[in-house]
Amino acid sequence: MRLTDLARRVGAAVDADAELELHGVATLARAGMTELSFFANRRYRDQLATTAAGAVALAPSDRHLFAGPKLIADNPYLAFARAAALLHPPSPMSPGVDSSAQVHASAQVAADARVEALAVIAADAVIGAGAVIGAGCYLGQGVVIGAGTQLAPRVTLLAGTRVGARCLIHPGAVLGADGFGLANDGGVWVKVPQLGRVVIGDDVEIGANTTIDRGALDDTVLGNGVKLDNQVQVAHGVRIGDHTAIAACVGISGSTVIGRHCVIAGGVGFVGHLEICDGVTVTGMSMVAQSITRPGVYSGIPAEEGRRWRRNIGRFHQLDELARRVTRLQRSPKDQPDE
Repeated sequence: MRLTDLARRVGAAVDADAELELHGVATLARAGMTELSFFANRRYRDQLATTAAGAVALAPSDRHLFAGPKLIADNPYLAFARAAALLHPPSPMSPGVDSSAQVHASAQVAADARVEALAVIAADAVIGAGAVIGAGCYLGQGVVIGAGTQLAPRVTLLAGTRVGARCLIHPGAVLGADGFGLANDGGVWVKVPQLGRVVIGDDVEIGANTTIDRGALDDTVLGNGVKLDNQVQVAHGVRIGDHTAIAACVGISGSTVIGRHCVIAGGVGFVGHLEICDGVTVTGMSMVAQSITRPGVYSGIPAEEGRRWRRNIGRFHQLDELARRVTRLQRSPKDQPDE
């Protein structure tokens, strides 16, 4: 694609050779003359100076740092992401049901959907237009898959799970397993039936081996545009608001409500029955033990407002010296050194 056409499609401006033809994308260190790269972090300034990339996406304030053809955008990483999608489109999909797949007679599969080898689709399931069901997937009774959604191989969607349009679910994900609901009877655990569903909005991405449990009574719900990384655990009855992004190995306990446009970094844990307002960022390995009612950045164990946490950590590292000073001040006058 010509640089000028790419710029128009991604909403960027062109600087220099607008007729340059690009064939792909790559990092600054590895890009060649027919590839687009991007510069969004000053730590890579040395690589920008030596890159062989045919063109680079960068911010207006950085345009002077690269002499070659440029895509100028306020958010160069976003422009690069959109350009990468255009230069590396997905392989065309051939509709049809593989002969080794098992599709129940009552299931509805759109004529232009694809069901790959050894997939199992149970009674009353509905597969929308242009959807792809990967090899070895299992779709339980009454599962609904929206138009254009793609399930990678070996995804499991248990009975009643509903997935919206244009979603992407990576290998090994399990949606709709029972939540961890147990009542204690004199030291013996009694299982609580899990009667809710998992309901996924549109344009959601769910990472490999991520698990989303069905609700105990109410549904477990992910809003539109939610992005989950690999190995995230979403317990029964959790609700996650639109366009929230959650990194790997996060554990969300039951009935927690997370708002819209939140960012949860890797390894964060949530105590159950909390409410997290819109616009919250929680930094990696924090433990959220109480509800958060104000937008902002939160850190620590338990998590608290980020600025306060950093100040407290700084004071913690001063404890040894403070203890020594207190000890000196507590000495009796006869122990004090002469001045």
